[in-house]
Amino acid sequence: MGGTAPTVLAVLAIVVSSVSVGLGQSAAKGFQFQFSHYEREVEYEGYDGWYNNRAHPEWGIADSPLTRRLPSHYHDGVYRPSGSDRPNPRSLSELTMKGITGNGSYRNRSALLTFFGQQVVEEILDAQRPGCPIEYFNIPIPRGDPDYDPDSRGGRELPFLRSRYDMGSTGYSPNNPRQQLNEITPYLDGGLMYGVTKAWADALRLFSEDRPGRLISCGDQGHAECGDLYPAYNTLGLPFANPPPPRDHILKPSYRFFKIGNPRGNENPFLLTFGILWFRWHNYLADRIHAQFPDWHDERVFNEARKWVIATHQKIVLYDWLPAFLGEDPANYTGYKSSVHPGITHVFQSAAMRWGHTIVPPGVYRRSRVRSDGTCAWRSTTAFTSPHTGGSYFHGLRTCNSYWNSVEPMEEGFHGNTNETFDGIEEFLLGMSSQVTEREDNVITEDLRGRVFGPLEFSRRDLMALNIQRGRDHGLPDYNTARVEYGLSRVDNFSDINPILFAQDPELLANITAFAAENDWTTDKCDIWVCGLLETTERGPGPLFREIIKDQFERIRDGDRFWFENYRQNGLFTEDEVTQIWNLTLYEVISSITNITDMDMQENVFLATDSPCFQPKQLSQFDMEPCTPDRLGDPADFKRQTFDYFSGSEWSYALSFGAMGLFVVGCVLVLVCLAKRRKLEEAKERIEHRRKETMSATRRENGQSTILASEYMGGKDGEHSVQIMLGPGKEVKVLDQCLNTVRTIDLKNYARLDIYLAVERNGNMLAMKIPKEYDLILHFDTMGEHNFCLRELEKFLGQEGLSCNKHEMKGKELMKKVKTKADRQKQLERFFRINFAQAFNEDNPIDDQMSFREAQEVLSCELTKAEFAQCLSMKSDSIFVEQMFNLVDKDSSGYINFREFLDVIVIFAKGTGDDKAKLMFNMYDVDGDGKLTRDEFKNMLRSMMDMVNTEVEQDQLNELVDAMMKAGGVSDQEILTLQDFLGILGDQKHALNKAGLHMDLPGNNIKIPDKVVGPRPGLRRESTIIRVGQVHQAYNKEAGDSELRRRHTLAAPPSVQRLSFGTKSKVYTANKLTQRLNSFTSKVQNNKLQIFWMTLYLLVTAGIFIERAYFYSVEREHAGLRRITGFGVSVTRGAASGQMWTYSVILLTMCRNTITHMRETFLHRYIPFDSAIAMHKIVAMSALFFTIMHCFGHGINFFHISTQPADDLTCLFRDFYHRSFDLPKFHYWLYETTTGMTGVLLVLLLAVMYVFSTQYARRYVFKAFWFTHNLYPILYILTIVHGSGHLVQEPYFYYFLLGPLVLFTLDKLVSISRKKVEIPVLNAELLPSAVTMLELKRPANFDYKSGQWVRIASAALGNNEYHPFTLTSAPHEDTLSLHIRSVGPWTNNLRKVYDPAKIEGHELPMVFVDGPYGEGHQDWYKFPVAVLIGGGIGVTPFAAILKDIVHKSEMGAKFVCKKIYFLWVTRTQKQFEWLTDIIREVEEKDKNDLVSVHIFITQFYQKFDLRTTMLYICERHFQRISGRSLFTGLRSITHFGRPDFQYFLTSLQEEHPETLFGVFSCGPPPMTADVAKACNEMNKLSFGDVSFIHHSENF
Repeated sequence: MGGTAPTVLAVLAIVVSSVSVGLGQSAAKGFQFQFSHYEREVEYEGYDGWYNNRAHPEWGIADSPLTRRLPSHYHDGVYRPSGSDRPNPRSLSELTMKGITGNGSYRNRSALLTFFGQQVVEEILDAQRPGCPIEYFNIPIPRGDPDYDPDSRGGRELPFLRSRYDMGSTGYSPNNPRQQLNEITPYLDGGLMYGVTKAWADALRLFSEDRPGRLISCGDQGHAECGDLYPAYNTLGLPFANPPPPRDHILKPSYRFFKIGNPRGNENPFLLTFGILWFRWHNYLADRIHAQFPDWHDERVFNEARKWVIATHQKIVLYDWLPAFLGEDPANYTGYKSSVHPGITHVFQSAAMRWGHTIVPPGVYRRSRVRSDGTCAWRSTTAFTSPHTGGSYFHGLRTCNSYWNSVEPMEEGFHGNTNETFDGIEEFLLGMSSQVTEREDNVITEDLRGRVFGPLEFSRRDLMALNIQRGRDHGLPDYNTARVEYGLSRVDNFSDINPILFAQDPELLANITAFAAENDWTTDKCDIWVCGLLETTERGPGPLFREIIKDQFERIRDGDRFWFENYRQNGLFTEDEVTQIWNLTLYEVISSITNITDMDMQENVFLATDSPCFQPKQLSQFDMEPCTPDRLGDPADFKRQTFDYFSGSEWSYALSFGAMGLFVVGCVLVLVCLAKRRKLEEAKERIEHRRKETMSATRRENGQSTILASEYMGGKDGEHSVQIMLGPGKEVKVLDQCLNTVRTIDLKNYARLDIYLAVERNGNMLAMKIPKEYDLILHFDTMGEHNFCLRELEKFLGQEGLSCNKHEMKGKELMKKVKTKADRQKQLERFFRINFAQAFNEDNPIDDQMSFREAQEVLSCELTKAEFAQCLSMKSDSIFVEQMFNLVDKDSSGYINFREFLDVIVIFAKGTGDDKAKLMFNMYDVDGDGKLTRDEFKNMLRSMMDMVNTEVEQDQLNELVDAMMKAGGVSDQEILTLQDFLGILGDQKHALNKAGLHMDLPGNNIKIPDKVVGPRPGLRRESTIIRVGQVHQAYNKEAGDSELRRRHTLAAPPSVQRLSFGTKSKVYTANKLTQRLNSFTSKVQNNKLQIFWMTLYLLVTAGIFIERAYFYSVEREHAGLRRITGFGVSVTRGAASGQMWTYSVILLTMCRNTITHMRETFLHRYIPFDSAIAMHKIVAMSALFFTIMHCFGHGINFFHISTQPADDLTCLFRDFYHRSFDLPKFHYWLYETTTGMTGVLLVLLLAVMYVFSTQYARRYVFKAFWFTHNLYPILYILTIVHGSGHLVQEPYFYYFLLGPLVLFTLDKLVSISRKKVEIPVLNAELLPSAVTMLELKRPANFDYKSGQWVRIASAALGNNEYHPFTLTSAPHEDTLSLHIRSVGPWTNNLRKVYDPAKIEGHELPMVFVDGPYGEGHQDWYKFPVAVLIGGGIGVTPFAAILKDIVHKSEMGAKFVCKKIYFLWVTRTQKQFEWLTDIIREVEEKDKNDLVSVHIFITQFYQKFDLRTTMLYICERHFQRISGRSLFTGLRSITHFGRPDFQYFLTSLQEEHPETLFGVFSCGPPPMTADVAKACNEMNKLSFGDVSFIHHSENF
């Protein structure tokens, strides 16, 4: 085998060489031209038809509208197809054109004439490309159609696309109806050979000075086997028509085609034969011209050869082919007429010229030249040309199976599977010239009528039905209208159309008559193609078609300035040369470019009569291979194949969108993991720190063991990691991860314990049974941990003298024997519910569903000290808990039983103040002798302060006790009796009447009557109005402290002192509707600017969305993409415009410097600059909404797009090139286009940015938030690139983006200029409560207002991560100060950076400052009454404001604000001691009583709690004697517990009626939410002009 291939190639080379030599000899013997030698300039004919007619340069140009010889009959007069009242095209095809082939032409017209006619049509007419956008005008397939609906399912359609038309100037009115386009020129100007553009022609040329003027051959490409006989292959990728060959039903690459001038020239091998013929003819002429004029350059030789080819073609078409085709000669040529329009008429294109279909044979013979014995070899099909026949071969090449496989028969000649070589074009020319074509009648071969090629989804179509539909698409009128217009008489009856035909085929007439009667069909409703075809005679086309065709060709000739006979005007030829052209025939051309002689082919090749080798028989469909999908002996039910264009996209579609969804989920999981990781790291640091302290203390003092395990709680609590500490003594302590004691188990009352053990695969469990409590249930991951715990426990119990019984069992059995914490909680819930029901005499305290046993268990239940402490929300080691527990535990059992607990509840429920005072007295009467020493009394007060982590100096405590005992008249006593204690309480004793004992009870079903927790103000109440400026009245009115009131009154101005006291009834509206109306009105009034701008933004946003959606829904309703995707494109385009708008506007909200500057101008009265952050979030959410809508819309759109034919997509997306044999799948659009790939990247980027911009991310992983949020430049770059892809529309993002981007860039430059400057830190202090104070050098020209904030970055932690903090310094100070609480990684690291231990001996690291930026708090001075509420570190903006107030007061500045109330909500008075100094300074310098300060210590219990009541009493005593707070040392009012903001605001409006209040809050979200709720509730009430305007900030 190794030597076979070279041998075959050698043989092929010899054959090709012999053929080439033969052709050279034939050329010498062929038609001999005598070219004139002239040097004058010649105007060669153009390619695109422009300026052929100098008077009308646009006449006859390529891509110009077809002309109308007949009036248009569009259904609506403009564009809707005609023929709505005509029968179904497929039915007409079946009725009038169906028949058996195999009948030869009456006049022996040759098959060569037929296919030469096709190439003539391809020369002057190409209106086959569908319009863009695609318009489907499908043909319904009749139910039960034998070819297309054999199962009678119905509902099927034959795909049909309407023709491309002049969208720019036609189709708008009845005066200007739609005009379809001819994509090539109507002239016989060589478009068939060279194309209609110079670029196409240049692609066909060789461009060689050695062989000038030639067209490139496949031999020039290196294919030696085909030499110069065939054109080059289409390796360049010229856009040839490339439908799927129906024989193979697949798309094939277009580079298999030969490169010729006609884009559709490779449709079938018979048409391709003439393309190759003219290719050879051109090169033949170029070689002859070059031989005669060797000095001529390549360009001139090419143009001269082209000129002769065109002239040759013109002569053969008009004067040789047309008479044979029509049966008559055209009129004599009388010269060029510039007034004649050469344009192709609609009726010629859609009807008349299609007459040639009736003479198309089902196949074509191929034969050899005449052999020496006078016979010819007729070539059969082979596996090379008919691979589907399975080895059965036939005479002739079947027409239906050769569509778009045209090159195969040519290649068979020079590299087929046999050793025989031959010239394919030569055999086709010989075969067609010897073959009689089909008969001139109404019957069309099935190769066209039912088996013509179609798209992949419908591989075989009925060309005759398409012809009819095409005429209707072009608005052709009926048959009689056409006859009248062409000067022919009307035909009223079908029988009169062609009497001869109906006489020969009476059955045809009978069928037509019956069909007409059933369908109301007349000749006035007959399509021109249908009835025109019925006129056919043996002469050829009938009268109507003959007139149309003749008229068309004569106009083409007479309107062509470059016609060869017009040589006297155009100067292209001399008279002698024209004579030579007249003497030239197609036979002469053939004989010149092949080895064919007059022995092989007749002179008149259009008639087969004189053929030296006549056809062996007339070919019919029964003599040839079947048209696929039929197979030999296996006919298919459906005569066409289908295709699912979405195939191949299923996985990419599902995986792409699934991956994007999973990516979002992944981002969330990453966020959660990062947050948990951060929490774990912090927890580990705390645990490690505390472990070291605890373990070191343990080793020093006790040496107890520590066991790590998971405790099972039961219920929803599940398991928690704990540490079990054994000892000291007989105690077992359970510690949480932060080493806080969560439970203490005292074993002193037990001598023996039961221990349950369970060892299983999924874990090891150990349970310690604790009587009267819930059991300790531990879970271990490993057996080693389990055994270690057991050993340590046994060792501990042995050391303490306790025995234990071990019980091994399965896990399920163990869980049945133990009592979990959840079980204990349920039992305690019933315990308390029944107890309170008994105390308050409620009926039926026992649940109906509770069994007697369960009730007995509840009544026998006893509380441990830990559970009792939990009820009081206190620690079990608190002195108060110890004393109270010992008092209640009357039997000293170490537990509180049902009766003991009920007794103490009854005291608080029904007891008087004396009863409660006695209870407290007895609690601290340790020895029970009915007396308290002075030290025990001090211990009572200290225990109440200790339980809320409040400390006072010893001197202050002594001073307080002395004052209280002096007030009680027992100052000289060291021992106090109960009566003495009551005397000390004095007139404050009545406060104990309402005192209860606040309890945090398990469960949600326990009702504690108001008598226990104290009364609450109702909707109607009596209010005392004190017009002395002391709003603390709202919190102390029950106390009636006249002395305290007197002190403040003395400090008030004289005008205020003259105000009287009184009471009046203040009625609030109880009508819910009125309240809601008031609330709504108040909200609108308070937020009118925000509402206006929000409404304007939403209206503009909606308008932008609606405009685009309307445009694509209505104005582009008939556009291709709209028709394919439905309203999906409307949604996506509207959403895209919404995205452009929102992502542009959001930049404006990021211009911090601009906003800060603008809010100081008059514009702040019209624009709510303080709402910039809120607006940023709203715009971001609307952008997210449009993004999601855009993505979901594209998910639908891409699905629809992926189901469309490739040619349709080429039309829809003209800027996205794909090869004709490529089917763009979903993954192509998503990953191989600029728009798709950037879209994917945008989705992923936005997913990251939005997930990490949540409050959760900002709180726990701020660094990740900062990094991802700073990816916005990439977002905008990708968005711009995304739009530049021109997928659907021209990009116009810049219309929205340009203005905001310029402003944002300038604003950013200002920030960058500040960030680049390092600012020295003058002082740094680590304050209590994890607060870091930084004092910075104030930069030059750094102007700000109190309440404003800056962003800082630490040079030691990276200069790119900025965090916002409020300035605590006042504008008049020379330095800037910040108080930063350590609550996250960055702030914790910052605290470490400025740790004195690390800074010692080094300079303080510098910082970068960006700001200042404004916020609502800086507007405090604009309201008559300002309420400042700070919680936790949220007091920082108010620190600056308070200092600013002091400074302005000293300077005598005047401003609108007349009264300021500052409420400081803090856990303890020592939490932010630095603020205490500021408040003290304010108190000292506030001479005009401008500021009223109230401090709320939230670690204290509810106001009417027994413990808090005692602290109030102590506080009032200390205020009386010192004029300042016992706990803060300030003159400011100190309150215990959380503030009731609504109650406070109610008394505030009573103090300042008809006033506009500005309420400014900063702190944790729950607190600011409570303030907002209180303001809203107050605004619901009818207070005239009173209104509370709330501004809040959270941290």
